[in-house]
Amino acid sequence: MKKIFLLPIVLFIACITASAQQEDKNFHGYFFNKEYNVYLKINFHEQDVEVPGQALYGKLPGYLGKLNNSFCWPITSCKIKNHKLAVVQLINDYGSEDFKANVVRVNDSTYVLKHISGSPLKVPNNGKWQKLPKTVVFKSAKP
Repeated sequence: MKKIFLLPIVLFIACITASAQQEDKNFHGYFFNKEYNVYLKINFHEQDVEVPGQALYGKLPGYLGKLNNSFCWPITSCKIKNHKLAVVQLINDYGSEDFKANVVRVNDSTYVLKHISGSPLKVPNNGKWQKLPKTVVFKSAKP
């Protein structure tokens, strides 16, 4: 009789634990936008991402980088609202501009960066500054 009573409790605890482990996979990885040659490298849970060649920043929640360029927008803070939404604050690598954005998880391989407020998102492109749209879609990729 005790086994029958304890079985639902054990199953309930196992389901909660499995659900919590699944949440940890969100907001972690390397995601690329082919149209603008920009990428997101993020780990909002551990906040242990280092910007290559820029150790001065230390460990961060992540950064937005430009392919074949050292320019980046470090993510200085992040707050995970739920399993599909995080709010982030980014600064450019000079510290002169910043903006706030939502990072929306569409699925395991697609994330969307949506500019909320602050400076426009600009990246270097062929010797000029290229202003990116307020919404940029990123797909999972290998670094």
